[in-house]
Amino acid sequence: MPMSIRPVKFSDVAAITRIYADAVLHGTATFEIDPPGEAEMARRMQALSAKGYPYLVAETDGAVAGYAYAGPYRDRPAYHWCVEDSIYIDPQFHRRGIGRALLGRLIAAAEAGGFRQMLGVVGDSANTASIGIHAALGFRPIGTFQAVGFKHGRWLDTVLMQRTLGKGDAAPP
Repeated sequence: MPMSIRPVKFSDVAAITRIYADAVLHGTATFEIDPPGEAEMARRMQALSAKGYPYLVAETDGAVAGYAYAGPYRDRPAYHWCVEDSIYIDPQFHRRGIGRALLGRLIAAAEAGGFRQMLGVVGDSANTASIGIHAALGFRPIGTFQAVGFKHGRWLDTVLMQRTLGKGDAAPP
């Protein structure tokens, strides 16, 4: 199955909403409990795109197989050069390298946008697939917040990972 990665389009909102809803309802990658609807997902997508954050979609045979975006790590101005990544894959396309491909392109797009650090905040320390993809693409473990979320009847950790982008902290932005 050939796969392509491209910038998000407004017509992707329905597929993105469906993919994210599955992650909310069945997974631990996000600590959101109730899946947002299409209007909210469109609002979130437009807010990130309007501020110049990269937002990408992976397509396989004309279907949205997954998506990834970088967003602000924190809202305060000093954090402007640091982004947090998010990656969600349609369950029927898991374990096909789509997440890794999306993250690789997202890293390149964030570097091209002048960002200097990327953080992976992995929901659930048992999410070895996400931790492994981040590690394979140069993220290093920073630490684990233990039992900070409660979802699906259990306490969940978040694993923090970090990767330098471009010149990192070797020069001012």
